[in-house]
Amino acid sequence: MLEATGLMVFYENMLALNNVSLSCGENQIVGVFGANSAGKSTLMYTLSGIMEDIKKKEEMSGGERITVVGKIHYQGEDISGMKPSQRARKGIILCPERRRIFRESNVIENLRIGAYLATPAQAKETMAYVFRLFPALVRLKKRVGGFLSGGEQQMLAIGRALMAQPRLLLMDEPLLGLSPLMQAILIRATREIRAEKKISIIVTEQYARPVLPIVDYAFILENGAAVLEGDRKELLNNQDVKAAYFGM
Repeated sequence: MLEATGLMVFYENMLALNNVSLSCGENQIVGVFGANSAGKSTLMYTLSGIMEDIKKKEEMSGGERITVVGKIHYQGEDISGMKPSQRARKGIILCPERRRIFRESNVIENLRIGAYLATPAQAKETMAYVFRLFPALVRLKKRVGGFLSGGEQQMLAIGRALMAQPRLLLMDEPLLGLSPLMQAILIRATREIRAEKKISIIVTEQYARPVLPIVDYAFILENGAAVLEGDRKELLNNQDVKAAYFGM
């Protein structure tokens, strides 16, 4: 499905990603765990192609120089220099950190905006699926995004991403700032998305404990570098990892 090798991202002279390699197979959930500023969002921006847009905007405005090194292959094709819009058409969709919904648009409008790559039939079917996946959104269809709770906004953000018909869904810290109950709802939904829609998922989080039960494989980032990787059992058997990322 996706394989990234030797990814390095420099912001001027600061190294944000340091020789990171990872892969995600068909119908697989891969976790990426690390503390704040470990490089998780930079990695997701790089995989989704948004880093290419950020780089171009900085060049045009005379801002900081961004350098991206490494290769990303998706379904056997080198997409390293591909625009984010091109990657999205191929099914790589990012659900960004801190939701970033359209706060002045209501739930239905947010979902319709997300359906820009879907046919009318796909949009109708997926919207119905989103409301089955997150029944709490049904009564909120006409509520403006800015008046939703954090958990409701995250459900909407995931639903909007699903409307774009992903084959590989990138979820950047979906549990950030949410209650344990809401985290459990989102973890259940993530598991169901993989099982029902056969979508591959890469999910980043600061704390691994809520996410660990659903991942097939995981990577630990520290200071931009992947310092450890393994399946659930391997990571749980590592005492240092348990203390630092699992709260155990």
